[in-house]
Amino acid sequence: MVLACCVLSTPSCKDEIADPSANPIVFPESNVSFTKHIEPLFQQRCALAGCHAGSNATAGLDLSIPAYSKLMNHQPRLVISGASNNSLLAQRIDGRIIPQMPFNRDPLNANQINGIKKWIDEGAMNN
Repeated sequence: MVLACCVLSTPSCKDEIADPSANPIVFPESNVSFTKHIEPLFQQRCALAGCHAGSNATAGLDLSIPAYSKLMNHQPRLVISGASNNSLLAQRIDGRIIPQMPFNRDPLNANQINGIKKWIDEGAMNN
């Protein structure tokens, strides 16, 4: 299944964030928290003007705060709790489905990708 929502035509996303490595979000190996890890990462890398923020968010996926219900209720379904391998969110951020997210910007680092997958595998809770 291809997630058409994330085929962005707005190259300005790249210009919205200064340097994602300046304040990197670091995920623990377990007990990943949506509010402490996932949502701050979304704010830093995804919830940007021209990308996934506001009323004109690309593909209708608004990841600005509060992001949990918008992420979990998005259609097509992006997160399958307990199954990161089958979750479109994980497939987009790790590049299994093209284009890889974040679109037209540096990909998330391995810790962040694995952290999001761990959060999904741990049940994708709003914690």
